[in-house]
Amino acid sequence: MTITVIGSGKVGASAALNCALRELDDVLLLDIVQGLPQGESMDINHQLAERGSDSYVRGSNNYEDMENSEFIVLVAGIGRKPGMTRMDLLKINSGIIKDVSSKILTYSPNATVIVVTNPLDPMTYLTLKKTGFKRNKVIGMGGMLDLSRFKSFIHEFTGVSRSSVNAMVISEHGENMLPLTRFSSIGGIPLHEFMSNSKEKLDEIFEKTKNVAADVIALKGATVYAPGNAVATMIESIIKDKRSVIPVSAMLDGEYGFEDVCIGVPVILGSNGIEKIVELNLNNFEREIFTKGITSVKEAIKSLQI
Repeated sequence: MTITVIGSGKVGASAALNCALRELDDVLLLDIVQGLPQGESMDINHQLAERGSDSYVRGSNNYEDMENSEFIVLVAGIGRKPGMTRMDLLKINSGIIKDVSSKILTYSPNATVIVVTNPLDPMTYLTLKKTGFKRNKVIGMGGMLDLSRFKSFIHEFTGVSRSSVNAMVISEHGENMLPLTRFSSIGGIPLHEFMSNSKEKLDEIFEKTKNVAADVIALKGATVYAPGNAVATMIESIIKDKRSVIPVSAMLDGEYGFEDVCIGVPVILGSNGIEKIVELNLNNFEREIFTKGITSVKEAIKSLQI
């Protein structure tokens, strides 16, 4: 059993490190750049040795080496640059995803695929269509990453322990992201009640969560650590059959009134991948943003010419 990470840049290496630190499995770092996955794997293994982790990371430039992997983490493609939206990446990365999807189908036809490449929702849809896998086996990482940012801001604005914060983010991994303040809580207390005298702060948390990715990219060029952790959390829930409720990009088939589109929704992640999509009762404001997200993703999908 192996976790293969396709794409050995900063995010791919972070995903490999996080999976290995949790000892989820051995990891293969795969990349077309000669020497990059080998060098990253050496560096990661040195840390794992000191930490006493028995997971092993190896690097390769040959797709054949991912044969029969149980998990494929798809990070291949160019990253988002300062000033770019995720949709600006659509044309370039769609060609890469089409090529890589055919290799996944050839060498690991029974894998569960975690898609990280942006724009996340259209790339998840494209991967699902090009592999022909069932919808429970192709999962986009975006919502889990957005959730980590939302929780961080709730912690900063309230000053409570991060362990007490529960939150939810759905819709498009992009400009139509929907942090659900109404479905978030602190120690079981609804966030709206906990911050009942701070409507302005709630609105600020909402906006900061939607825009912070661009801020991080402008400051340091890429988001690295939170995506790697998000990937590991998703894989751990599946491997250990934890059945965690996690927001991910999933193919809808009537849920929320939409079909044939991948978008961020809460799901139960267990040994069969996506075991159930959880449908929330959205109010008019939330439904409006969610629908905008659906429209945006569907427009991107149309341009893919699948």
